Amino acid sequence: MRYALLAAGLAVALWLPNGLYPAIAVDILCWALFAVAIDLLLGFTGLMSFGHAAFWGTSAYATGLVAIHAGVPFPVAVLAGALVAAVLAVPIGYLAVKRTGIYFAMVTLAFAQMIYYIANKWGTVTGGENGLQSVPRELFGLDLSDEFYFYYAALPIVLLGLAAAWRIVHSPFGRVLVGIRDNPARARALGYPVHRYKLTAFVLSAFLAGLGGGLFVMGHRFVSLDALHWTTSGKAVIVVVLGGIGTLWGGVLGAAILVRLEDWLSYSGFETIGLVTGSIFVLVVLLFRRGIWGSVAALAQRWRVRRR
Repeated sequence: MRYALLAAGLAVALWLPNGLYPAIAVDILCWALFAVAIDLLLGFTGLMSFGHAAFWGTSAYATGLVAIHAGVPFPVAVLAGALVAAVLAVPIGYLAVKRTGIYFAMVTLAFAQMIYYIANKWGTVTGGENGLQSVPRELFGLDLSDEFYFYYAALPIVLLGLAAAWRIVHSPFGRVLVGIRDNPARARALGYPVHRYKLTAFVLSAFLAGLGGGLFVMGHRFVSLDALHWTTSGKAVIVVVLGGIGTLWGGVLGAAILVRLEDWLSYSGFETIGLVTGSIFVLVVLLFRRGIWGSVAALAQRWRVRRR
């Protein structure tokens, strides 16, 4: 069943720009990676971050600046942006992981808003309210001006990021994270350095979010202050809850649904998009407590148990 789902997922990923507008397909890839990064922290470590836009946006700006001034191939620029996000996550995470619950969320939100303010005022580097424009995306002389071709150039990076997240979750390190999420006092009593594990998970999550942010700016060839705004963090959390917290792949499904829905509503001329997406979010929370992917997986598990 797992191999069948994996094959189906790869087939959908390869087909996606043929069935949708390629730019929307690229957005789905980026938000899927962002959602998986959030789920690694929320679903498997038990830390709710409202400040991950700081890493998504910082990586976007760093990627754009590297691409503009260094002229390197776009995967190198994206990797550089993700590394910058990971480095930024070290001091923020060091201070944040000492708190839990709503206090952790507020600390991350405060740092994210601080970075938003810096980016807004540092106009000579970030462009301020105008953002960075005309970001080049080079790949050894290949023409990637068409979104269709860029999608397939970016797809391997996203797949590597998703594979890394899966490996982290299913490694001994990931098992310890789940143990810390469920009972941090017991994990500490067993000799695990809880704060160190949380900080490592925080940095890894920031790196994956940075990959998504770097690809996002390459896809749009533009980055603005919206990438650093707290609403971006909130949207990523909604995507995770919609797909299913702690399912990993639920974030991919949630990203596909939300991005496609917003595009369809925008194309239809619907102005209050937030009203529809918010209503759907409330319905999912009330009717599907485990998210869409989590609820389907639970039903499949019950069906297998009954067959036995």
